[in-house]
Amino acid sequence: MISQIKLLNYRNLLVLLTFFCFVGCNDEPTGGTNDSSTPTPSMTLAESFGNASNSDFMGRVVDLQNNPVSGAMVQIGNSTTDTDMNGVFIIRDAQVYEKFAYVKVEKAGFLHGSRSVVPTAGINQVQIMLLPQTVTQTVSSGTTATVSLSNGAAVDLSGAYSNADGSDYTGDVQVTLHLLNPTDEDMQQQMPGMLLAENLQNEARMLETLGMVAVELRSDTGEKLNLSEGTTATITVPLDPETLAGAPNEIPLWYFDEEKGYWIEEGSATLQGTNYVGTVSHFSFWNCDIPTEYVNICMNITDSNNTPLSNIKVDIESEFNGTRYGITNDSGEVCGIIPANQTLNLQYFLHNICNNIEIPNSSETVGPFSEDTTLNIVLDALEVEEYLETITGVFNNCDGDAIVNGYVEGSIGNGIPFYSIVTDGTYEINVLNCIENASISITGFDFDNLQSTGEINYTLTSPETDLGTLSACNNVEEFIQYSIDDGQIEYIVSNINVSVQSDFIDIQYFDNDQSWDTCFWIRGNLDSNYPNFEGMYSFNYQNTGLFFTEGCPVYPSEVNNEITFNLSSFGNSVGEYIDINFGGDYEDYQGVSHTISGVIHVKRDN
Repeated sequence: MISQIKLLNYRNLLVLLTFFCFVGCNDEPTGGTNDSSTPTPSMTLAESFGNASNSDFMGRVVDLQNNPVSGAMVQIGNSTTDTDMNGVFIIRDAQVYEKFAYVKVEKAGFLHGSRSVVPTAGINQVQIMLLPQTVTQTVSSGTTATVSLSNGAAVDLSGAYSNADGSDYTGDVQVTLHLLNPTDEDMQQQMPGMLLAENLQNEARMLETLGMVAVELRSDTGEKLNLSEGTTATITVPLDPETLAGAPNEIPLWYFDEEKGYWIEEGSATLQGTNYVGTVSHFSFWNCDIPTEYVNICMNITDSNNTPLSNIKVDIESEFNGTRYGITNDSGEVCGIIPANQTLNLQYFLHNICNNIEIPNSSETVGPFSEDTTLNIVLDALEVEEYLETITGVFNNCDGDAIVNGYVEGSIGNGIPFYSIVTDGTYEINVLNCIENASISITGFDFDNLQSTGEINYTLTSPETDLGTLSACNNVEEFIQYSIDDGQIEYIVSNINVSVQSDFIDIQYFDNDQSWDTCFWIRGNLDSNYPNFEGMYSFNYQNTGLFFTEGCPVYPSEVNNEITFNLSSFGNSVGEYIDINFGGDYEDYQGVSHTISGVIHVKRDN
């Protein structure tokens, strides 16, 4: 039994995944392979996906600073939608396979993002972190060049490039290069798909990654380029000290196929010092991985009263492939792929709440498994009934009609947000919380009509809280959203003026009386290379914890100012959108250090 805590069914979209990360989030990669004496029959990827099926999805798309990316196009099968102001998307009845679903995301200013999952019967919730399409270096055709990062990742280019139609390209080439380190806790959100692959024999395999790079080439006008046919490039993938010890001298290379949603083996890399170095003939995400056979597994986790337990982190340790983890969804489900024919040790933790404590007396050993398996797991050690908070309410639009395509976002205290989809005008959220007489903030969003309730604050009346009727009557056609020092997210949805001149953008917000008491003002210079965005920026908003002695505008100090901007969308005429993601560290004029992150989604006024 766990005492002194309140936590369960926490619908935390930010951290809740619906598949095991058993395919690449190992704490201690060994570099070994599954050498069981009882191998499972090999199968092609197509055979492993099962029959066509339909599933529901809810997800969130963010940038590297964890800011929401609005207006991103999301595609699952034949279904498409755009993310809203919170970076959230909802797609119901998406066409997928029983054991494979592929979620693709596109947004100007970012590399394409994606997530592949093993679908569950409940709502599949995913988070995708997009990598910025920031130019690392500009090179010229006809000239050899090496493009590198400070972390040691590099690509050697011969100088021969082609357009999308295969014709030769001459001119400047903008190179974007990213390294993805398997020890980085954000890697599983940043990498495409999941670590599911097809080897040279067309067999399905799961992968253990030791590092990957993303390389993209574009012309000086933004068109995507690739290497000329018959030419190659050399990539260098530095290894983290945690993965270096078990790294083999030669390792297969795998590229991510953006159409299929999985990795394909092509070539190999050799260990040179602390780096893997390999030759490639085209560009995508490239991955250094050890393959192994796998089976699919699903777990249904409940308490002794058959209550589904969401937001439970399941750590799974295998003999040859290290430790991986998965997070249960709001139905207590988690599915994914695991190494075949290996004994597995399971541990259960409360995820991102109450110090991530391990559930006492819950460790167990399962397997080995040579075929797809479903486990029904009862965690008797977690007695949560007395701590369970049930939050209910009605969610209507301004005409009093039930919201049928929306969601409710909430947080208890300053906790991580949770989300609940609304399909019939009502919602029920089950939460366990650690705070007595906790305050809760709720915002309802009408996904179809781009309207919201605005943020409303309540105090929980444990164990049940009825929030009454929420009405979505606020238009959210444009907004500025930001957070200072990881504090509460601030929203500005009115009185925003956007002026565009030949060489700069000016975005201003003043409160209703047009005074300088409360404002948000950014002015940035434009050049022919935008989406680069540089310039002056000022922030002064009441009760944010950013303290200035002067009135607005007050600029952050020019000393130790590392705020960066990404202009990801630039409308060409009045009424079209400008999208900017920003974040970084800075000092105010009092010499106090702060961090800020935010997103701007506004319409041009001229």
